[in-house]
Amino acid sequence: MKEITSSMAGTVLNIMVVNGDEITAGQEVVMLESMKMEIPVESQSAGKVAKLKVNIGDFVNEGDVLIVIE
Repeated sequence: MKEITSSMAGTVLNIMVVNGDEITAGQEVVMLESMKMEIPVESQSAGKVAKLKVNIGDFVNEGDVLIVIE
């Protein structure tokens, strides 16, 4: 299993995938908000979303796991 992690601290503004979705490398999967800027988080590899580890409105730190893919 692979993990998609947060590139910086911020609040989860939007989640663009759901459990079971097939995703591609480079696909935007989560939108973070930090200091009034929107920061997209992209998947580094292709796979299937196994588990969402965050919800909209959650605060995350740099390196926190957002999504687990298989």
